[in-house]
This record gives sequence, C-alpha cells and structure tokens, in this order.
Amino acid sequence: MEPSPAAGGLETTRLVSPRDRGGAGGSLRLKRLHHFTLAGGYLAHSLAIMTDAAHLLADVGSMMGSLFSLWLSTRPATRTMTFGWHRSETLGALASVVSLWMVTGILLYLAFVRLLHSDYHIEGGAMLLTASIAVCANLLMAFVLHQAGPPHSHGSRGAEYAPLEEGPEEPLPLGNTSVRAAFVHVLGDLLQSFGVLAASILIYFKPQYKAADPISTFLFSICALGSTAPTLRDVLRILMEGTPRNVGFEPVRDTLLSVPGVRATHELHLWALTLTYHVASAHLAIDSTADPEAVLAEASSRLYSRFGFSSCTLQVEQYQPEMAQCLRCQEPPQA
Repeated sequence: MEPSPAAGGLETTRLVSPRDRGGAGGSLRLKRLHHFTLAGGYLAHSLAIMTDAAHLLADVGSMMGSLFSLWLSTRPATRTMTFGWHRSETLGALASVVSLWMVTGILLYLAFVRLLHSDYHIEGGAMLLTASIAVCANLLMAFVLHQAGPPHSHGSRGAEYAPLEEGPEEPLPLGNTSVRAAFVHVLGDLLQSFGVLAASILIYFKPQYKAADPISTFLFSICALGSTAPTLRDVLRILMEGTPRNVGFEPVRDTLLSVPGVRATHELHLWALTLTYHVASAHLAIDSTADPEAVLAEASSRLYSRFGFSSCTLQVEQYQPEMAQCLRCQEPPQA
C-alpha cells in the first residue's frame, strides 16, 4: 500500500531551471563546432583532431539524448510502462557511451597503424588553424557556462524555476548541478583541445615530429574513455537495479525500525529508475497495539523527508515471533 504524499503535506513540485532549457541552443553550438572540427581533422589528416571531434560528437549525442529523454519522461505511465518512461534517460546515456567507445576504438586502431608504417602526411597549417579555433570555441563556452550559473538569492524560487513534474520532496538542485556539470565537462574538453593545439604547433614547425599526432590520439582517447567510466558505472548500477547512490541500506532500515510500533522489517528493496528518481518498498512488522495507519503515515513521511524517495510502497503486517527464523525475512548479505 502506498499512501499519497499529499496527505502528509509532502507533495511538492520537481523543478527545472529555465537556463537548462537553453540546452538545445548549447547542443546546436556544439554540433556546429563538431562539424567544423571533423572537417578540419579530415583536411589536415589529423587523428588527434578527429579524436577531439569524436568527443564533441559524444557530447552532442548526450545533450540531444538528454533533451529527448526529458521530453519522453513527461509522458504519463501506462498499463505497460507502469513506472512511466523515466529510464529512457539511462538508455540514452548507455547509447552515448557505447558510441564513443566504438569511434574511439576505430581511431586508436588508425593511430596504431600510423605509428607502425609512418606513410602519412599531416597538413600542419590546417591542423593548427582547426585546433586554435576549437580552443577559442571551448574557451567561449566555458565563459558562457561560468556566467550562466544561477545567482545567490534569498527570494522566492518561483521566479527562478518552472515546474517539471509532480513528485515527493527531494533534494534536486537541477539548475546549479547541471550548469556545474556542463562547466566541468567543457573544462575537460578545453584541456584536450590545448593538448591538440600543442601537438599541432609542434608539427607545424617541426614536420618530422608528425608522430605527435597519433601519440596525442592515444593519450586523448584514454582520457575520453576514462571520462565515461563514472557514467557507465551509474548506468550499470541503475540497469542492475542497485541501491541508489548516496542511499544506504542500513540507514533506511534503521529509519523504519525507529518508527514507534515497528518491531521488524523485511523485504526491503531500494532501487532507482534514474539518478534522481529513487524507489523503496518494504514490509513492516508492527506490534498488535500499534495503529497501522499511523505507522504507515509516519514511516512514509520519514522516507520521503530524509532520503528524498520519489515513490515508497510499504506493507504493514502483525509481528509474529517465527519471523526471526523465516528465510524470506532475513536481511540480504553485504556485497
């Protein structure tokens, strides 16, 4: 049984900053930069620039996928999709990571072939020009994102945010978090672009050091693959229905046991549909003198307020002494 959060005054509105709606414009700017960088890398015969372009392509795909999943997640739940379409965000992230790994694998193979045979030519001028423009573009995007951070304010959030969807109260500072994450990501791209620029300057003035191009490709490919590790870890955790990040099994169990009247808890399950949409379900064994409705309301209130769960399903039942020997009532072992 799942009580309505509104009954306890816990229903609130999940918020999204209007600045985040500028993601479409940002993705278009990245798309134009990706097209230019890819064309410049092709004309210069530079794998390092193509690696930078592949990273930008992954960024574009990630942004477009996020916008699409944002739209898709607003669709209502159906009898087939009873939880709605929230997990489309996770599938989009997985597709972005897989595509980046595939493109990077091809570029690594080409770089290895170049180091073996050395029968290639680099257009130093075209490589230098393309790398310089890429650095300037990343500097501009970093500046724009730095200025786009929401100002500190003690006023009402109503002017700063617009409703996205209804749900239980949870700590979800989307405006600050998304801009900060984008800013950090652009700084990483900027560092990679500076590395490509350094390689292009070396090749422009010392063409005999053209091996700097495939060597740079190896280094930046490793950085690009490494940058996907946190995303891949989160995606696999969600798809495997693992416990949400920053939500521990023991704290949730102890919170439920601290509710007056609760003697034991079992069948406790914690999982996530997305990084911010967390779900919990459990059976609560209560004393015969306890009020089931009061226990249910108090337990739900504590889960919503302390852990920010988006959905909680709790079943109340009378405590029986034989529950201590029941195999299904035992806690799962630590991983």
